[in-house]
Amino acid sequence: MEYLIIIIAAIFVNNVVLSQFLGICPFLGVSSKINTSVGMGGAVVFVMVLSTIVTYLLQQYVLNPLNIGYMQTIVFILVIAALVQMVEIILKKISPSLYQALGIFLPLISTNCAVLGTAILVIKHNYNLLEGVVFTAATAVGFGFALVIMAGIREQMELANIPKGMKGIPIALLTAGILSLAFMGFAGIVK
Repeated sequence: MEYLIIIIAAIFVNNVVLSQFLGICPFLGVSSKINTSVGMGGAVVFVMVLSTIVTYLLQQYVLNPLNIGYMQTIVFILVIAALVQMVEIILKKISPSLYQALGIFLPLISTNCAVLGTAILVIKHNYNLLEGVVFTAATAVGFGFALVIMAGIREQMELANIPKGMKGIPIALLTAGILSLAFMGFAGIVK
């Protein structure tokens, strides 16, 4: 039951993009087409889960025993950057069309604060490795879910009659804000 709560909370209640506002750059940049959003979501799931496993092990077996926890952010960024390079190489070989569609946003996964934030949150919440992987996978799925929802809305907005001054990023930001408010409703009212 605890894992189910972690999954639901990470996807809906504490959605990394729509509630915690992490990963906004790729959220706005890649969410114009559904197929690109699904590909980016898949790449983020892979990178997040793998980086969480590696960073958790490094934290528990290197940084903590050597009392160099202050190096956490630097070490985590290096691990994430290396994993993103690996994903980029794999995607270039397996799916050149998706690699081209993701463009500059694929290398930006390494600077996506959602990936780094999730790795740090696993340590902060004192999750064990399995709980951390479940939390990270659910967070990444929530990220992908937000991307796909936004892409679907943006594809429909292309068919709508939107005033010239609101087309593009202005309407995307307004839509993202309204979508964030909707997701924040899942958290309920906190007194």
